[in-house]
Amino acid sequence: MSVPEAREAAGSSLQLCRIMRPDDANIVGNVHGGIILKMIEEAGCIVSTRHCNTQNGDRCLAALVRVEKTEFLSPMFIGEVAHVTAEITYTSKHSLEVQVKVMAENILTGAKRLANKAALWYVPCSLQNVDKIMEVPPIKYASAEQGEEGRKRYEAQKMERLETKARIEEAVPPPPNPEQHTVGFSQSSLIHLVGPSDCTLHSYVHGGVTMKLMDEVAGIVAARHCSTNIVTASVDAINFHRKIKKGCVVTVTGRLTFVSNKSMEIEVLVDASSLMEPETGNYRAVSAFFTFISLDKDNKPLPVPPLKIEGEEEQRRCEEGKARYLQNKAKRLAEKERQQ
Repeated sequence: MSVPEAREAAGSSLQLCRIMRPDDANIVGNVHGGIILKMIEEAGCIVSTRHCNTQNGDRCLAALVRVEKTEFLSPMFIGEVAHVTAEITYTSKHSLEVQVKVMAENILTGAKRLANKAALWYVPCSLQNVDKIMEVPPIKYASAEQGEEGRKRYEAQKMERLETKARIEEAVPPPPNPEQHTVGFSQSSLIHLVGPSDCTLHSYVHGGVTMKLMDEVAGIVAARHCSTNIVTASVDAINFHRKIKKGCVVTVTGRLTFVSNKSMEIEVLVDASSLMEPETGNYRAVSAFFTFISLDKDNKPLPVPPLKIEGEEEQRRCEEGKARYLQNKAKRLAEKERQQ
């Protein structure tokens, strides 16, 4: 196999644009976070697949394996145009990092604002053999420091993916007639049969489709807990543990883990099982933590009802969620200080 010359990092980019429609939003006009996540993944998949097919040999398709923590910086509304820009910023031997930014444009005034930014990791899978991971053509970096920073991000996400895979937990059904504002009261599940329109050329589910389902379930959990308008504020790293094939039944379960004064952390678990191959059993496919906030009619944050904790397992998850909340808060404050 001949390997092409390394491409400039800034040259491996793509932009997608789409106007937000009523069916993209909730009843008050806020665009669903899952719609944004799906557009982000589509842009990342396209730019990654194009880049990996610049080399000779088997044709391949980029598969999503991880999304880093994603901040929803500004709500997007019906009638606005989403400008999604994806750029390859690091390549290892078998994976790519794609940085994505989403700008929201008011088509009446032309004003734009940053709505979202994310980092995604892909691996190229051969179209001839889905289990064969192809080599990734290298990119050129503007400086040695840029390449070294990318390598550090690569090593960090690789370690975190392994740690997350090692602590997979079961999704326990809620008790009958749970008390309001408990974990069991708002816990929700969605069952979805994977069809052809959900899948890639490999007949495996698009990462963006899965993320959209996860956001929908997390949104239901948040709305049940506070009974107000809710929006996605951020998503901790989304880890794709195993592929989901066409014909599988996926069960997406969301449960509250921690509630602060104005935010809710919701753990979302995706389990899959094959209708055609029941002997393969049920398996954990994806996991992540979503953070939602409650809004008033003017899109201002509202206080969130406290979460009533029941039992040692819920207490443990609550303490872990609080630690993540405090860590993320410290990071935001540090970032704000650097910008001043």
